Amino acid sequence: MTTTLNTRKAESTQAAELLLTLNRQQANALVTYLNYKKYHWLTFGPLFRDLHLLFEEHATEVLAMVDELAERTLMLDGTPLADPEHYLPATTVKPSEGQLSVRQMVEEAIANHDIIIAEMHEDAEVATNVGDIGTADLYTRLVQIHQKQRWFLKELLKRGDGLSA
Repeated sequence: MTTTLNTRKAESTQAAELLLTLNRQQANALVTYLNYKKYHWLTFGPLFRDLHLLFEEHATEVLAMVDELAERTLMLDGTPLADPEHYLPATTVKPSEGQLSVRQMVEEAIANHDIIIAEMHEDAEVATNVGDIGTADLYTRLVQIHQKQRWFLKELLKRGDGLSA
């Protein structure tokens, strides 16, 4: 009987941890979206058009993640973040602040993707350990989007026709 109770407590703790990962990633997605919108609005220079469109494309992809993560939380009988005041305490990515050069925008976006990618790898493992292949699959799919966005951004910083001389 004690073993069964301990097993249930462990499963309950793991399920709660999984819901926290979903809330954190939902917050990360919203902050990343807002960062991309900032970059989209404030980009400038000779690559303006391309960067303006790229930042908008990335923002749109990330915004879709907010809803997917919230709905996944609901599927698991959890409560997604719904009050704006709860997003910043839950996020682990850096909200963009101040006036940035285009290079700084790109570097900041890459750094945030690095955080999200590393966390989603760990979060997929948490989901797998709980036996939730649906959430593990969601993280696997979303991490691929973040990896592709990071790749596009990193290409801008390579020497040649990008943002480097």
